[in-house]
Amino acid sequence: MKVIIVGGVAGGASCAARLRRLDEQAEILMVERGPYVSYANCGLPYHVGGVIEQESSLLVASEQTFRDMFAIDVRTNCEAISISPKDKTVDLRNVLTGEVISESYDKLVLSPGAASVHPPLPGIDLPGIFHVRTVPDVRTIREWIEGGSDYLAGMYRYSGIQMVKPVRRAVVVGGGFIGLETAENLVHLGFEVTLIQKPDHVLSPLDPEIACLVQEHIKRHGVKVAANDGVVGFKQLDGDVVEVQTNSGKTYPADIVILAIGVRPDTTLAKTADLTIGERGGIRVDEHMRTSEPDIFAVGDAIEVEDFVTGQSSLIALAGPANRQGRIAADVIAGRDSRYRGTQGTSIIGLFEGAAAWTGVNEKTLNKLGDEDYEKIFLFPNSHAGYYPGAKMLGLKVIFRKSDGLVLGAQALGQDGPAVDKRISALAMAIQMGATIYDLEEAELCYAPQFGSAKDPVNFAGMVAANIVRGDMPVTHWDRIEDGFLLDVREPMELSVESVPGAVNIPLGQLRDRLEELPRDQEILVICRSAQRAYAATRTLIQNGFEARTISGGTLARAMYSLGELKY
Repeated sequence: MKVIIVGGVAGGASCAARLRRLDEQAEILMVERGPYVSYANCGLPYHVGGVIEQESSLLVASEQTFRDMFAIDVRTNCEAISISPKDKTVDLRNVLTGEVISESYDKLVLSPGAASVHPPLPGIDLPGIFHVRTVPDVRTIREWIEGGSDYLAGMYRYSGIQMVKPVRRAVVVGGGFIGLETAENLVHLGFEVTLIQKPDHVLSPLDPEIACLVQEHIKRHGVKVAANDGVVGFKQLDGDVVEVQTNSGKTYPADIVILAIGVRPDTTLAKTADLTIGERGGIRVDEHMRTSEPDIFAVGDAIEVEDFVTGQSSLIALAGPANRQGRIAADVIAGRDSRYRGTQGTSIIGLFEGAAAWTGVNEKTLNKLGDEDYEKIFLFPNSHAGYYPGAKMLGLKVIFRKSDGLVLGAQALGQDGPAVDKRISALAMAIQMGATIYDLEEAELCYAPQFGSAKDPVNFAGMVAANIVRGDMPVTHWDRIEDGFLLDVREPMELSVESVPGAVNIPLGQLRDRLEELPRDQEILVICRSAQRAYAATRTLIQNGFEARTISGGTLARAMYSLGELKY
């Protein structure tokens, strides 16, 4: 059996290695149009900033590694340009010489990845404008920073005494993973960074009230954010400076511009074989990673996958899913009945010693789908036991079904990155296993005071959500409040720091003795800082005959909503 694999990075490389382990006799040819196979493209922004110092550190495996360890024929600088499913052949072009040859196959795996969005804007190909997609891309960026323009060359080689250091300016277009990570690394290099994005907040998988906190975090660390403003063109100024022009009419001069607008599935090769392209623009595959041609498989960023939670088609350009898809394709080619379960989009990003992470479906998507059978909670627990030094607050949003408690999605952020990672990773597994909020209540998780709490935030989320579903804690949210009597159960000294207009203050410790001050003909909406005391107050009120609800997340959630200017 002869298998050709097109694309030698995440999905393709995983497929090739797995297939060899399963079938020692198979003839395996892996072709890659770039100069490298199996490189860590997730590390590229950190090589820009010098966190990863050596380019060689990004190269996970070489052509020689695949030949020596797996007896796989690897050809770099080799581009697959057309497929004939009828003849079962692939035309391959040597990128360096232009020579074209044809190779036959029994099975074909496509892992061409996704191409950076490069819109036809005026001046977009000017010197000093770059993508961050491949190792050569980053090498070019580093060379430019070290002397690509007259100004940067002068800065890099300057050896005299400076009383005032001139400012180096960078513009990053796009607020996704690559844009934010590259912006952070440019700040570390001493650039004054402006991030321009068309949406109203960064990181589109996050809901606005969570994303706005990420946005404020990067602002505090020196990144200027221009949201709700798209780029319309670029203009060359004196000294190799590029002027970035936007919809609003504002202009931003830059010594370097990074385009991180997003990626699109590379389906050019698939279309030569008339493979079915899905509604989202990716190659359509089944759970075995087969395309519309039975002997052609596809994996990675080029394909459409089924969203594990919603069942909708989606595009998920992540290394983890690509690697698993490559492994499944190899299993199926080798005769095994492996199936892909779908993708939850589980992700994490580190920014300026903080982190944001998410898994499953967000509230925006549920509203877009018209799905009303959900509830959400906001929690602000410590990263570990509060009495142990170094505990930091986490912000956690969990979404679940009102009808049966099924966990649908979660988002978290905080300045303790490993603590954020731990909770979202646990919730990601819960979602994949079909867990409910009642399972979260009972989950047995690691505990020592430097790592967590006896009631882990995951347990805590389950308990709070279960209280809602069981009817113990009727809940509402700042974006749903219309009428009601606002009761603030914090201490008076807390109100001197932050107060809610129109709220009546009765501290929790005085509530039982002052019940006669509260109306029985209005619903009472109870608030405190994080909703823990509000829950206790709500229980007291309900058991004394009042109609009451807790406002989830308290004033901490209110601050998030105020920043987010929510648009669901």
